[in-house]
Parts: sequence; structure tokens; C-alpha cells
Amino acid sequence: MIPFNKPHLTGKEVHYIYEAVHSGKISGNGIFTKKCHDFFTSTYGFTKTLMTSSCTDALEMSSLLMDIQPGDEIILPTFTFVSTANAFVLRGAKLVFVDSLATEPNMNVELIEGLITSKTKAIVVVHYAGVACDMDVVMNIAKKYQLFVVEDAAQAISSYYKDKPLGGIGDFGAFSFHETKNIISGEGGLLAINNSDYCNRSEIIWEKGTNRSAFFRGETDKYGWVDVGSSFLPSEIISAFLYAQLENVAEIQAKRLEIWNTYYNTLSPLAEHKKLRLPYIPAYATNNAHMFYVICNSLEERTALIDYLKAHNILAVFHYLSLHKSPYFSDKHDGRSMDYADQYAETLVRLPLFYDLSTEDQEFICTKILSFYSEKI
Repeated sequence: MIPFNKPHLTGKEVHYIYEAVHSGKISGNGIFTKKCHDFFTSTYGFTKTLMTSSCTDALEMSSLLMDIQPGDEIILPTFTFVSTANAFVLRGAKLVFVDSLATEPNMNVELIEGLITSKTKAIVVVHYAGVACDMDVVMNIAKKYQLFVVEDAAQAISSYYKDKPLGGIGDFGAFSFHETKNIISGEGGLLAINNSDYCNRSEIIWEKGTNRSAFFRGETDKYGWVDVGSSFLPSEIISAFLYAQLENVAEIQAKRLEIWNTYYNTLSPLAEHKKLRLPYIPAYATNNAHMFYVICNSLEERTALIDYLKAHNILAVFHYLSLHKSPYFSDKHDGRSMDYADQYAETLVRLPLFYDLSTEDQEFICTKILSFYSEKI
């Protein structure tokens, strides 16, 4: 079976873990945590960065930093992973979902302004497949109504909106290093704090509500409980693994993009004949090759394609179900239709894409997809 994903090792992960273990400090915020923080601030220009145990944790930190209270309204896409929503539900917020675009799964930012009320506190954007939302529109709306902006950049490392790195445009940006992402540490995440007003408090929330980090820098003679917080920072072992990946980010991204382009070029004839749709990359966005998907013409066609590929030992998978229709939220939704998101939920198929996918396997996958549509005719 050709898997959907296979974690890639650069070669230094175990070596750096060995270094971390023998440094005498394997709890969080050690030498490799600092190396990762320095990498993100120097490479992408984020104001401050904090390693977290997951992107979910990073999003929950942003919710605490914005002091989300029961009744506050959060505008976010319905076509996203549940962590995007849970981070704010946990604080008692009301979710206001937005439909996707006709051209791509990203949220339709032109719908945001019409959903703003006096209770709106933040706009949360998700850069689906590492492709940017139109952030100028989002930031202009946020400025006009004095709202926070959180970027769920779980899939968007090394991807840009115009010349700005994703995760570095809104007040906060959340990244994932889950093993399905481009750069991995098994589990793991990062919060980018781009609004300098929240740098100090972010560190306190990160350290369980204490000023422990300031104490270890010698900025205070003792530390104690000064705010709300939780245990968000990961062990040094996770950061050590991640740092080996970060050292090779350019090479990893280049290889993934090569695979992405092969899919796109080989399957383009199907798109030209309206047999399926391929990913759309707006002019303002770059492509970090996080994912390659095709969009079928119906749920039945998608099911048949996935089954056909599986019969030929290829694991392709669908993706999110619209959150506004989920068992948890369906009776809380305001009734607006989300036709495009529902369409993607029923017709989108993700193809295998990972660093070690061989040319032969990719050619085999493409051949079988072409054969499927040839047989359909």
C-alpha cells in the first residue's frame, strides 16, 4: 500500500535528542527550544515565538491572550479542523461560521463584515493547504472594527501572502508540527505573537501563569502565580527533533513542491476536460506544497475514486466535514447555508504527498487516476 503520509527523517533527529538528553535538561525551554524560537524569529520575522505541545495548544493560548469571555463571538471558517473551533468554545465563545470560496476551500473573506456584531471579538482565518487567505481584506476589516486576528497556520509553514509570511500577519499565528505536516516533531506546535502588547503575557500563560521565565533571566528575584495559564510548552526532546527538521526546511519544501507540480502537470488534462478540479493558487499566495487534492464532481464519484485507488494499493483520503453540520454544533448553527464548504466536504480527495514518495509511485498514482476517469467514460 502506498500510504497517504510517511514521516521524513533528515538524519539528525536522534543525534539532537541524544544531545538534549545529555544536556541534563529535558523539560521544556532548554537549548533546543531556544534554537527553534530563534529560527522562527530570524527566518520569518515573527515578533516572539513560543513552542507548544500542539497547534491546538497554540490556538488555546491565543484565546487566553485575547481574554475571550462567554458570549464573545468568533468568526471562523466552517471547513477546518475542530481544534480551530474548540480553542474558543472552551472559553464560552459563540462561533459564527463562514462558507468557503467557490474557487478553493479557504473561507470567503468577503462575507466576514456582514457577520460582525457588537459582540464580535476576533476573526480566525485558516490557510487551507498552506495557501493564504486574502489577508489585506481581513486586516482592513479588523482595523475598522478593532478586532483581533488569529491565523491558524497549521499547514502553512514557509508560505506567504504577497511578501508576508503566513502566521506573521495577524495578532497571533498558530503552527502545527504533527507528523502529517511538512516539518514535523510527531506532535508539537508554535505560537507566533506579532502584537508586541502581548509578548510578556504570552510567556506567563505559557509557563502555567507564572513569571518563571523572567525569574530565570534574572529579571525578578522570585517567581509566583501572576495570571491564568497552563502547561503549554513541550519537552526538550520534541524541540530537538523539530530543530533537525528546521535545518532542512528549504530542501524539504523544494522536494514537496516538485511532487506537487508533477501531480498538477500530469492531471491537468482531466481538469481541462472538466473531469475533476485541481488546486487553485491565487496570485497573492505562494504554495508550500502541504497538500495536493483533487475535487470530484459528486460524493458518489469521490467514493468510487477512493475505492478504486485503494483496490490498487493507494491510500487517498477525504478531509474535513463542515463544522456547522457536526453533531456537536448543528443545533447551535444559525441556519445559514454553507454550500461551498459542504461541496468540498463531499468531493475533495487528498493524494499521497510526502518527501520520500518515489517517482515510480507517483507515476503509478497518476496513471491509476487517469485510468479511473478513462474507464468512467
